[in-house]
Amino acid sequence: MSTGEVVTEAKVRYLDVPAPSASTDGEREPLTFALITLDNGHDHTRPNTFGPEGLASLSRAIDSVEEKLQSGVSLAGVAVTGKPFVFSVGADLKVFSQLKSREDVVDIGQRGHQVFGRLGELSIPSFAFVNGAAMGGGLELTLNCSYRTVDASARALALPEVFLGLIPGWGGSYLLPRLIGTARAAQVIIANPLNMNTMLTPKKALELGVVDAVFEPADFLEQSLQWAAAVTRGAAPVRHNFASEEANAWDAPLDMALAEVEARVRGASPAPYRAIELMLGARTASQSEAFAAEDQALADLTVSPELAASLYAFDLVNKRAKRPAGVPEVSPRTIGAVGIIGAGLMASQLAVLFARRLDVPVHMVDVDHERAVNGLAAAHGELNRLVAKGRLSPDRCSRLTGQITSSTDIAELTDADFVIEAVFEDLDVKAQVLKSVEAVVAPSTLLATNTSSLSVSALAESLQRPERLVGFHFFNPVAVMPLLEVVRGTRTDDSSVSTAFQLAKDLKKSAVLVHDAPAFVVNRLLTRLLNEVLAAIDAGSPVDVVEHALDPLGLPMSPLALLDLVGPAVALHVSRTMQAAFPQRFTVSKSLERLVESGATRFYLAPDTAHGRTPATLDPAVLAQLTQLEQGNAPMTSGQVHDRVLRALADEIDIMLADGVVSEVQDVDLCLLLGAGWPFWLGGITPLLDRTGITAPRTQGPFHHGRPRAFSQ
Repeated sequence: MSTGEVVTEAKVRYLDVPAPSASTDGEREPLTFALITLDNGHDHTRPNTFGPEGLASLSRAIDSVEEKLQSGVSLAGVAVTGKPFVFSVGADLKVFSQLKSREDVVDIGQRGHQVFGRLGELSIPSFAFVNGAAMGGGLELTLNCSYRTVDASARALALPEVFLGLIPGWGGSYLLPRLIGTARAAQVIIANPLNMNTMLTPKKALELGVVDAVFEPADFLEQSLQWAAAVTRGAAPVRHNFASEEANAWDAPLDMALAEVEARVRGASPAPYRAIELMLGARTASQSEAFAAEDQALADLTVSPELAASLYAFDLVNKRAKRPAGVPEVSPRTIGAVGIIGAGLMASQLAVLFARRLDVPVHMVDVDHERAVNGLAAAHGELNRLVAKGRLSPDRCSRLTGQITSSTDIAELTDADFVIEAVFEDLDVKAQVLKSVEAVVAPSTLLATNTSSLSVSALAESLQRPERLVGFHFFNPVAVMPLLEVVRGTRTDDSSVSTAFQLAKDLKKSAVLVHDAPAFVVNRLLTRLLNEVLAAIDAGSPVDVVEHALDPLGLPMSPLALLDLVGPAVALHVSRTMQAAFPQRFTVSKSLERLVESGATRFYLAPDTAHGRTPATLDPAVLAQLTQLEQGNAPMTSGQVHDRVLRALADEIDIMLADGVVSEVQDVDLCLLLGAGWPFWLGGITPLLDRTGITAPRTQGPFHHGRPRAFSQ
């Protein structure tokens, strides 16, 4: 089978490491190490991965080391490192997605175990010198070694398999808990992937015991070799044995991990449950038994529809998001200074983002002097917090602080090349602001609105040059959420769109082109979802039934938790806006209206750590109001609510595609993945709709005619 594998070659060389100059016991002979370098022949933008040929190359490299040893050559140890800036990011997912059967998956699992396992079976110590990204199978390779060092600048250390609907299948489920204990292993294998796929920093990896030493990048290889030489001479400190400390507390951390999985996943994806089973078994299983169990779990999960959807989602995020559809082939304009109208929470977040990513002057303008001062203080305060977290140097913070300014004078924006308004969500207010900005800026200045639902085309009507207005819809929190909906109005020109996309790229955001339509993509679909949920409550469905009806999807939060985040008053305003735009499909909930009239501002109780209360507690007063309101007499079951919501989403997506809101269905899924945090195992939403037989209403067919496939049994 031709898989198109980009082969990672393992190249061996032999290095002599001299004895330390300050040796206390006389002159020593240099020690010789075999150094295996992983390199797929591409730069760091195409990381090292492993498929069958890459594993075979590594096996041949280990063969050559063993031949040296057998011939009598004295080697102090063998080390594995990567090409510049990259160690390895694990299995080649392109190859993985082309495996034809369950047996193929078991075979590649066994190959990985066999090859990586050899590093721990040599007669000499093995070292992993992690000089950059090490994820999945790449990090598992290091766990099969005797010792690990890491470059202090490495920023992608993780076992992300659970995030993709898999398990660490090349030894991680067994080796990591036995190395660092189940509590720490559960953090790396379960909690981090489920928390937006959080990566370990080198410092954190050292604290957890995943690595043994951290060295600066300037002389990382030299320092790692010197450290390895010290280890072989018995001169390096012995690592802390976390696993031994937890020997009598193996189960409790995994019980806690299981509770976290239930709270986050709610049974929607089997992967984290299987990972916990494997870690639990690692306590008593032999290595061969544990590795065989990983092979079977990997094969079971690989034939699951969740993995097919995850691979589709992975492809969207790693390819389509980096090459967005519909970008005009027109040279973008240069942005040398930025203006922001408004100085509230969103504006201050934007100011920090623009200053950090573009390194240009950023000026906030607000009509209220106190807000302008407070907004500037908030931006400067965020920069200082980044310094405290070690994510920004004091010198850079000082420079950025000087670049962010504020005032009440709109004339201060005269030299701005890009101005974005972030004021109250009202059409007339925003239109007047944009008109005022246009009067003071240059004809070439790109104007943007951060509206979440208003018509960009309608806002442009007040401008003399409407072709330069684009929608720039960020998601909260701005620094974290990767999506940016770039909205093209009916008169927005190619130059403005091209500049907007280049700016999004410079801001390190994933931009999706959206043609002007009420609430664009993410908010439109979430509003339709909430519309159907509230309609079920209005019809007399029990609140707790409705609240948990979508649990099988494993969404980031329940419907009422989402309403709590938005706020009842804002949700009501959006509902009325969408009903005015689409009266045939959107309604205004009587229950929501009455809750707002009662003065309710939240659905959930605020956290109370002193009494052990979490945010996931519905306010009894709100629950009582929802229960006592005059409602219909057509209550629905949980399954009926679930199906109602999915059919409504299918309907809305179908209409959006027909109306050209986005160019292809993949953009809908990408928006939900990056803008709403929907899990990879759903693939966004349309793979799930296809899988469950909920078709596109207009065509009565699947959204993907060549939809993501599951592996054959």
